[in-house]
Amino acid sequence: MSNHSEIMHSLPPPPQRQHNNNTTPNHFSISKQSVNLKSPRMNYSPAPFVRLLSNDPLLYQHRRTHPLVWCSAVLCLVFCLLVIFLGITTLIIFLVVKPKYPSFDVPNASLNVIYFDSPENFNGDFTLLANFTNPNRKITIKFDYLNVQLYFIDRLIATRALAPFSQRPGQARLEIIHLISSLVYLPPNPAVELQRQVQSNRVSYNIRGTFRVRAKVGIARFSYWLYARCQLQMTSPPSGILVARNCITKKDKNGGEH
Repeated sequence: MSNHSEIMHSLPPPPQRQHNNNTTPNHFSISKQSVNLKSPRMNYSPAPFVRLLSNDPLLYQHRRTHPLVWCSAVLCLVFCLLVIFLGITTLIIFLVVKPKYPSFDVPNASLNVIYFDSPENFNGDFTLLANFTNPNRKITIKFDYLNVQLYFIDRLIATRALAPFSQRPGQARLEIIHLISSLVYLPPNPAVELQRQVQSNRVSYNIRGTFRVRAKVGIARFSYWLYARCQLQMTSPPSGILVARNCITKKDKNGGEH
């Protein structure tokens, strides 16, 4: 015990902690033991939140697309591709085949009768031979509407409708068209002019034809209107013959094609 007490008395006293009085409010020290930077651990399971999100109808609609939507999209895509393919195919066929429009001509005609029951009532009998020609080498066409009209100056004096027919490539068709005028009213000036032409042995008639033509080029079908105009000069009846003619055939430029 005496030795132990002597050792205790011989140990130096513990050093005293010095306080710095010059410490400013901007400098301070924090003990590591006084602050616990770690937040307490929370034990939870994310399963309830997953269940809530999976049951949300908005999220469910965005994730899954109705099969009808997919079917509609596929059908639209197929339709667009088909239209593009048909358009390109038709264009190539038109560039290769180069379709031409049929022509109308009057190679022969006969003027049989012209007489007046009264100064303004005209009667006549006129027959013409019409030639329809299909100049295409690979396209079959069909005339499904045909109407031929006979004019003197600008007055309609006879008309005739023809039965539809088809023409093979390069085929020509002759049609006899009989036009009869019965008690047709003519104003005084055209009536006097017609009588003067009969006396001079030169009668001028005009033929106007209106035709609708249908054709097929490859897989494409189309139709258009044709207008024929012929100026005919005949000798006087009863044995009037054709002495001169001028015929043109034009396609409708105002959108008759389909």
